Amino acid sequence: MTNAPRTGYAPVNGLQMYYEIHGEGGTPLLLLHGGLFDIDQQFGEVLPSLAENRQVIATDFQAHGRTNDIDRPLGTVALASDVIGLLEHLGVAKVDVFGFSVGGAVALHLAIRNPELIRKAIISSASYHPDGDRAENADAVGEMKVEMIAGTPMEAAYLAKSPHPDLEHLQVLLNKLGGYDRGTSGWSDDDIRGIAAPTLYTVGDNDAVKLEHAVKFAQLRGGDVNGDFVGVPASQLAVFPGTTHFFGMARTNLVSDVVLTFLDAPMPAATQS
Repeated sequence: MTNAPRTGYAPVNGLQMYYEIHGEGGTPLLLLHGGLFDIDQQFGEVLPSLAENRQVIATDFQAHGRTNDIDRPLGTVALASDVIGLLEHLGVAKVDVFGFSVGGAVALHLAIRNPELIRKAIISSASYHPDGDRAENADAVGEMKVEMIAGTPMEAAYLAKSPHPDLEHLQVLLNKLGGYDRGTSGWSDDDIRGIAAPTLYTVGDNDAVKLEHAVKFAQLRGGDVNGDFVGVPASQLAVFPGTTHFFGMARTNLVSDVVLTFLDAPMPAATQS
């Protein structure tokens, strides 16, 4: 187990953005959770192993966990701006990033648009283009009502932690998640090819993201080759068995092993800094 984390609130873009700092050493690892989750719900089981030999910075996004909401839609560009502000507040110049779902979209945005901030990027259960999402995703998320999550750990966590601990504000969050990045076109193949940081793309074998989309991402990053002949690329793909989107971290030991092995691997000579 890790020692008690250092916690605080960063004043960023009108938010009081909650963060935790666990462990010490190495390039900090930034954890970015998915929609309707928070630090504890998304990463609580894997965080101790991740922080055993490195510093880990975890944060709650706008309207999630202990971070307040503001009069602003939820979207990748805005959340990425918040993360940049948090790193500036903490005086952190470069991180490894591990983002899941919404957090994966933000991690991908940072890797493409702010490459100077990212050493390695782990993008989990997040599509880079709408074509990668299963057709039922948008309808299911867009129609979420508080009654649908009554009695769930997500409702309980929201009411226990939020600065706005009532069902009316929870419904506002669900509405914002329903409109998340609506109308955006995603990233091009060239955008993915051009990412400077080594990437680990992870997906469940029964995820909201299509498996062929994950394979295409890996191919664009130089994967799906005969590594015995040409070498193993710095960027990797992991498919977690028996895993859905909602339970993306359920295989805790497997997730930790895959993530830590990727982070601890030497940087390619051409990208060392």
